[in-house]
Amino acid sequence: MPLSNSPEPSFDAVVIGAGALGLFAAAELRRRGRRTAVVDPGGVNASAVAAGMIAPAMESAVDDLPPATAEVLRRARDLWPGFAEATGVRLYGDLAEWRGGNVAELVARMLARGFQHDYDAAAARLTTREDAKVDPPQALAVLARGLALIAGRARGVARDGEGWRVETTAGVVRADHLVLATGAEAVVAGLPPEAQALMALVTPVRGQIGLVSEALVDHVVRGPGAYVAPMGEGCVIGATMEPGERSLVPDAARCEAMLAAAWAVLGQAPRPLTIDWRAGVRGTTPDGLPMAGKVAPGMYFALAPRRNGWLLGPLVGAVVADAIEGRPVAEPTLSPARFR
Repeated sequence: MPLSNSPEPSFDAVVIGAGALGLFAAAELRRRGRRTAVVDPGGVNASAVAAGMIAPAMESAVDDLPPATAEVLRRARDLWPGFAEATGVRLYGDLAEWRGGNVAELVARMLARGFQHDYDAAAARLTTREDAKVDPPQALAVLARGLALIAGRARGVARDGEGWRVETTAGVVRADHLVLATGAEAVVAGLPPEAQALMALVTPVRGQIGLVSEALVDHVVRGPGAYVAPMGEGCVIGATMEPGERSLVPDAARCEAMLAAAWAVLGQAPRPLTIDWRAGVRGTTPDGLPMAGKVAPGMYFALAPRRNGWLLGPLVGAVVADAIEGRPVAEPTLSPARFR
């Protein structure tokens, strides 16, 4: 949507950033009847460099999350069936598996957090039917439907009466409400001090995955050092977690190590594969949960979900929309105010 030759258009809400959390917030606002635009320069973002895991059980066990955090992930997962049905995002798979390594410890963690699971001690195999997944390319395309997409980069923002004026490389746009969903990107000029202080808490985390044309699995299989998950007609191998790294160039050594770990998890001898290795950078907060909600008059955050952006997306979208509408928010745990 070019703006340079048009009068400054105005929207109920403008979202800066078209990653998963930005599009979830925008899609939820649109579902509620709000005229919503999304500002983004385009290209592959971190949400596309992902497996699309909706995995509260495995994520809670693997990362040994506090029970309260595991409950947030569970509540986010519970929103997914209704959201998928309402929007057309394809949600599939209810079997996830862990093989080898510290499997007995993972079983104990899953049990302590109340997630359904089955454990085959002889085979060192843990399975759960609490988790699912989406395919990020399909989901991103569905979430963007019907939104006003402004293909540009946000240069700066400024208060404009009761709303906001957003200067982009495609022109100027105005909004009653402004949602920042910029992940680990640089701070946009003109943010109020309280927003700048909160964004300074966001740490970049690089993740690398490999898109494989061959279908190696029919459900998510995890193990020490790697996972393999279905993706379209093929699969995805992932994923690294590299705090502080921002390079979008895949690291050959780390990718080769991840591939070797994937073959070990599958219990198969290595063989030639066609793999498209990719790197993306997402943001994380000190407690690993995103910041979602109001940060200043007319300004809201939807950012820094660590590696659970796809899982938390519908919940974050609901929180932001509730805050904009002045309703009690769906998950006050995610409020940016917890870090003030």
